[in-house]
Amino acid sequence: MDSSVTREPAPLRVDLHAHTRFSPDAAMSPRELVDRALDAGVDRIAVTDHGEIEGALEARAYAPAHVIVGEEIRCEGKTELIGLFLTERIPQGLPIEGTVERIRAQGGLVYAPHPYAYARRPRWHAERSLAVADIVEVFNSRAFYPPWNRRALEAARARSLVAAASTDSHFGHELGRAYTEVPAFDGAAGLLRALARGTPVGIATASPFIHVASISLKAARLLVAPGRYAPDRERPPTTIEPLGAD
Repeated sequence: MDSSVTREPAPLRVDLHAHTRFSPDAAMSPRELVDRALDAGVDRIAVTDHGEIEGALEARAYAPAHVIVGEEIRCEGKTELIGLFLTERIPQGLPIEGTVERIRAQGGLVYAPHPYAYARRPRWHAERSLAVADIVEVFNSRAFYPPWNRRALEAARARSLVAAASTDSHFGHELGRAYTEVPAFDGAAGLLRALARGTPVGIATASPFIHVASISLKAARLLVAPGRYAPDRERPPTTIEPLGAD
């Protein structure tokens, strides 16, 4: 072997959509999410709880080199977006344009999760999210109906948008079912460049029954603490000081 040959470093595996128990329908603690992601071979994990960044902050404090702070945000009209590299919680229920503005004001990226995986008006939701997205989720391992992921991939290609595959994990056993292989990166701009050279990998989709488990968990929690998970536009934001590149 020629010792002078320089080998390319191994790609990183990133999962840009995962939840902790700070989401009402997810079970993992932030520490468990990080540990199980690493055990599954995932190098970087975006913690994207529904309407919360507290779990992401806790995860990043535990493993700053491996965690991206994010939030899954339900906009007015119930279209969902994810903000990545956030420093402040964004309220739910805002107009989609206002949500995007707040993500970008923090130096974040707009990620369109499962753009076609909606029970009602999927094309309408997809058009709204794709119109503002920096990154499109072309494989979501919870999107059990095959056309949902296929249409997302076709739309990303048609629009020349950067693509990613993610698990949308709510339970530990879901981690590792999807990821994107990318070169090493730093920060939001670096991730976007890396994804442009990346390879989305979708290994398996979950049974529809995984959603039954999440719905049941959410219902039980709402019975015990009905105010804990209620969206609130006026709630004071959770903020952090940027720690440099995520």
